[in-house]
Amino acid sequence: MKDNTYCVIMAGGIGSRFWPLSRKKLPKQFLDFYNTGRTLLQQTFDRYCKVVDKEHIYVVTNTEYTQLVNEQLPEVPPEHILSEPTRRNTAPCMAWATYHIHAVDAEANIVFTPSDHLILKEEDFIRDINNGFHYVDQHNRLLCVGIRPHRAETRYGYIQAGENDGDNFYHVKTFTEKPERELAEVFLESGEFYWNAGIFLGKAHTIIESLRHHAPELTANFETYDNDRHHGANNEQNFIGKFFPACPNISIEYGILEKADNVYVITCNFGWSDVGTWSTYYDTLPKDEHGNARQRKKVLLYDCNNCIVGTRKANKMIVVQGLEDYLIADTEDALLICPKDNTNMLRKIINDTQIKIGEDFV
Repeated sequence: MKDNTYCVIMAGGIGSRFWPLSRKKLPKQFLDFYNTGRTLLQQTFDRYCKVVDKEHIYVVTNTEYTQLVNEQLPEVPPEHILSEPTRRNTAPCMAWATYHIHAVDAEANIVFTPSDHLILKEEDFIRDINNGFHYVDQHNRLLCVGIRPHRAETRYGYIQAGENDGDNFYHVKTFTEKPERELAEVFLESGEFYWNAGIFLGKAHTIIESLRHHAPELTANFETYDNDRHHGANNEQNFIGKFFPACPNISIEYGILEKADNVYVITCNFGWSDVGTWSTYYDTLPKDEHGNARQRKKVLLYDCNNCIVGTRKANKMIVVQGLEDYLIADTEDALLICPKDNTNMLRKIINDTQIKIGEDFV
């Protein structure tokens, strides 16, 4: 089974919701958020090496970050790094990787994963992903990974599970993006809804069939290149550079999964967190008796409650007094202090920074 299993790590995002630690020139996936000596991208690679052969791991990233991927993952050969000339969401990213791998192995089973997740129960994770691979190998189906929710979370998307297909596999009824609090509470109480982990599995030819049927405007150019490849056209990066910017900017959920009738979900509980915002990051960190979370050790807090302090500088001392429910994020050239649950302001802050202060600070 392992011989035809592949992994595609999607690592092209900017991570703007983690500003100022995450920046355009060094996004969060390339940072060591948990002081383990390994960045989020490296931890993702390490995790999937226990599921697929490392020779079968590919990384899709933006051309701006190709060198960073080379530096952080020297085990990944350059031909396994697919560099997007521009960002076009997950559907074009997955389409390119699928066509690329299908040309190498027509029987390939592929798992697509973001590069910035936290997984606490690794043995359970390995078991569930392996079960997912066996499932898609035996069925002409697309498989999502759903996480059993333990709170009414409004920052995640949800998958509604329908008819059971044996064990913890279910037909998917609906997808819902980031519901309001009242709806999230209904989802939690119903027991039918799971957090959408953004991890997706499928056999390469099953994914291509779905793309052809539901997103023909996306696959047309990939089909052209696939045909040309058989006639000696082998400069794939030049080809991608010409047409990829014209691809529709759509997610895999909107492009395929919400339309197809062969979409299933494997329900899991392997200690997953999408480290997507300061709030979700705060949730994953250990807290002191006052609910404060520190990214580094050299932080002193006085009369503070439920705060989070993050910094890139391991040797910098930070002292905070008299704050409650606040975020303090410090870097070499920027300092952010704001209410912890008001980080939606980040979009405005980043736009204002770009206009009034300069591109180098974004």
